[in-house]
Amino acid sequence: MARYLYRLGRFAFQRRRLVAAIWVGLLAVLGVAGATMAGTPSDEFAIPGTESQQAIDLLGERFPEAAADGAVARVVFAAPDGRRLTDPAYQQQVQQVLAMLRTAPQVSAVSDPFGGGAVSPDGSVAFAQVRYVVQDADLTEPARAALSDAAAAGRAGGLIVEMGGGAVEQEADLGAAEILGIAVAAVVLVVTFGSLIAAGLPLLTALLGIAISLAAVTLATRFVDLSADAPALAMMIGIAVAIDYALFIVSRYRQEVRTGRDHLDAAGTAVGTAGSAVVFAGLTVIVVLSGLTVVNIPILTQMGLTAAFAVAVAVVIALTLLPAMFGFTGRRIAGSWLRGQREPDPLTGVRPTMGARWARFVVRRPVAVLLVAAVGLGVLAVPAMDLRLGLPDDGTAAPDTTRRKAYDLLTSGFGPGFNGPLTIAVDAAGNADPQGAARQIATALAEVDGVVAVADPVFNQAGDTALLTAVPASGPSSAATEELVAALRETAVGLEARTGTDIAVTGQTAIDIDMSHRIGDALPPYLAIVVGLAFILLMLVFRSILVPLKATLGFLLSVAATFGAVVAVFQWGWLSELFGVAEPGPIMSALPIFLIGLVFGLAMDYQVFLVTRMREEHVHGAEPSQAIVSGFTHSARVVTAAAVIMIAVFSGFMLAPNPLIKSVGFALSAAVLFDAFVVRMAIVPAVMALIGRAGWWLPRWLDRLLPDVDVEGQRLERRPDPLPEPYVPPREPETSLR
Repeated sequence: MARYLYRLGRFAFQRRRLVAAIWVGLLAVLGVAGATMAGTPSDEFAIPGTESQQAIDLLGERFPEAAADGAVARVVFAAPDGRRLTDPAYQQQVQQVLAMLRTAPQVSAVSDPFGGGAVSPDGSVAFAQVRYVVQDADLTEPARAALSDAAAAGRAGGLIVEMGGGAVEQEADLGAAEILGIAVAAVVLVVTFGSLIAAGLPLLTALLGIAISLAAVTLATRFVDLSADAPALAMMIGIAVAIDYALFIVSRYRQEVRTGRDHLDAAGTAVGTAGSAVVFAGLTVIVVLSGLTVVNIPILTQMGLTAAFAVAVAVVIALTLLPAMFGFTGRRIAGSWLRGQREPDPLTGVRPTMGARWARFVVRRPVAVLLVAAVGLGVLAVPAMDLRLGLPDDGTAAPDTTRRKAYDLLTSGFGPGFNGPLTIAVDAAGNADPQGAARQIATALAEVDGVVAVADPVFNQAGDTALLTAVPASGPSSAATEELVAALRETAVGLEARTGTDIAVTGQTAIDIDMSHRIGDALPPYLAIVVGLAFILLMLVFRSILVPLKATLGFLLSVAATFGAVVAVFQWGWLSELFGVAEPGPIMSALPIFLIGLVFGLAMDYQVFLVTRMREEHVHGAEPSQAIVSGFTHSARVVTAAAVIMIAVFSGFMLAPNPLIKSVGFALSAAVLFDAFVVRMAIVPAVMALIGRAGWWLPRWLDRLLPDVDVEGQRLERRPDPLPEPYVPPREPETSLR
């Protein structure tokens, strides 16, 4: 592989104008096509095979006017100064707000609190349910604006009006996070390379790759159903790996130039060696992201595949456009105005680098370093044993938001269960008396422990399908509600046999519970698939058994520590004020599987970049300890810079008021911190020093079976004759190659 990539790097360097024109043209074509031919994103959320989804499908077929999977807003009214909403003046104000809501766009139904038992016993709080014909993501701006205008009108009339539910747009300002991340990335790159040109190339190629990926995904919406949320993960992981890959290749190119190698040959060598590591690091990330298909939740599958596509684009750009840009920059990319960057080789300089000193320290004391690092991560992982998955509700929103105020008003007036009512679908088509059967079911379910009340059945026009609403005694995200849903479903099994009906529990709370269970059940096979396939890829790269095993075990240790930190802060509430956590609660159900995918990809990047250079030194004749020090010293600066950039980018998300985004930012920042600086910088060199030559052992039968991909570029160093020169276009100044 190294020889093919060497030729590719030289070709891109020499034909740089052609390569650059191809990429710019591709961006222009996809951008125009995406803008003019894009279809409408599909925001249908489904969890195939779950009871809640079966109920939604039944209601969609038999009871479409119920809009069971449509967006819902809860408009909560409160009388000021301890007065009662049943006073004629306040009641009239409430009716005026309801009249505005009934004429709002996309609204299917608005309940009347005074006619449906939705007024608190003391008359101080009431709520109305606003149902929409579309899902949350499909609500238009006029529909959201009409909801806000109606609430404003009620406040102007002297009422306290707050809104909750999925139809209320959450506050999420990520502009500051993105600006902060890019600014920190630029600073770190300049410090790492000591050159504005060298620092600008990773950012330029990363932004170009993301632009091309997003344009292609936008165009794909014309031919396949894609969620509007699918590009989100693609953007996050695409930028991360693109900067990582460019950092590694640019760093290797600068090293080759400083050793006196010709610029053309340096470009080929950088792509042949560092580019080989990039290919296998990228393949590992693609495997991990594609593995999201095992969860069998369409939106997660779409997000995983679009992100995998973005990674593939980042790899191709790093192998082609980056060496082409080397040709445009000439000697300037290898220069530096920072004194510490002027040494040609950090191992032979007069003053050893910090990376060299740390590597030698670890090699001298591997047992102590390994014990301290492993025990520290193990202690951090202890809280992960109490991990409880769920989806955040309005009760975890920031205290000053209307969603949280509405939640608190409902809790004070009715109890926490009114914030997460359960919807029960009854298919009574096989019963001679559907209405009698539905009422019998409602009476039986009302006697289940944990149920406050069950509303009277509401029937469709055919009279064969009923809709019940059960109010739990506990909040929507509590463990008691999860147990109640299980109890209701168990009770329904007996009722189905007695009444000849089919009963299914759904609603947003039940959907959240089913999604958490689905993801929890998918975690073990997902881990097995991605770790197993990644292990095979790493075995191809390093031609070793112990090195891939060490890499995967180190990753699992860092992920366990990350889960522990997330549970301690966001579920237990430790240091909640420091991190701005308004209300502890369950961990978002999708966070663990996203975290595993993202962190495994980044961790394997760092592993490949760090250990590939160690193996390169080893196959070129260095002793094991010297190979560790040399490889670590050459790669530590790049890995450190990449990790600092990622931590800065992800930490910026913690500035968002949305607790969900805040938890994602914290988890990813902690994971990169643990994996890059504890596992890769401490545990990896310590274990490599302990196992010595055994680290590169591979059974002979397996060595013959596996293809030799030559990631370390050994064949480039010992080739007896020069590789064929690619065609050099006329009028190309010779000085640009030197």
